[in-house]
Amino acid sequence: MSDIITKEQIRQPENLVYSKTKLLTDKALSYCPGCGHGTAHRIVMEVIEELSAQSETIGIAPVGCSVLAYEFMNIDMQQAAHGRAPALATAVKRLMPEKYVFTYQGDGDLAAIGTAETIHACNRGENITIIFINNGIYGMTGGQMAPTTLPNMKASTCPYGRDVATMGNPLKITELIAQLPGVHYVTRQAVHTPGNVRKTKKAVRKAFDLQKENKGLTFVEIVSNCNSGWKMTPVQSNKWMEENMFPFYPLGDIKVDGQLIK
Repeated sequence: MSDIITKEQIRQPENLVYSKTKLLTDKALSYCPGCGHGTAHRIVMEVIEELSAQSETIGIAPVGCSVLAYEFMNIDMQQAAHGRAPALATAVKRLMPEKYVFTYQGDGDLAAIGTAETIHACNRGENITIIFINNGIYGMTGGQMAPTTLPNMKASTCPYGRDVATMGNPLKITELIAQLPGVHYVTRQAVHTPGNVRKTKKAVRKAFDLQKENKGLTFVEIVSNCNSGWKMTPVQSNKWMEENMFPFYPLGDIKVDGQLIK
């Protein structure tokens, strides 16, 4: 019995395994249970806290599930119209070049209505960081097909699956923007396991460090699940993601130091 750790011992600082970053608000997360957004939020806020950059960071999020970021990120935030976050981030960074500026966007936003803003900000090499959550579907508005929806993947607007012959191929927007000379660092990561969380945090930290060095645009894609939109349990959605999303959207660095590696 002497080896049993009491609740009082657990509360002691020397026994602390993990503590919530102060840059997440006390508001309870309102995302669907199992959603990767909450973990992505935590990662970004932990990086900013480690950089001691709370007052030096401005986040920009548009419409969709990403819009909820304002409720949970305890930093200066600005809302953008649907798809326009890179354009707004461009203005903010040019007016305040000393700030860390990042956008937090979903695939329907970044790769559909915001395709032009994304492409041109990347092509210009704006010194901002784009964090892109790709779950292959429109999550907030009812599970419609997105540009990133996989072939034969079902959605509310393609209930029999995405037919490439009539609906086109999924858009690999990350590989597309990696071709542009203004983009310095591009990576694709995930947050569904502890190991992947560590890799994603390392990637986000690298993106922010490169922004501080004025290297140009940095882009971190996070392949995530949408268990409600996919009509699965959280466990099922993570397994489906591994078996279907990752082969089409493989994880890892795509461009480092301005050089394509994939």
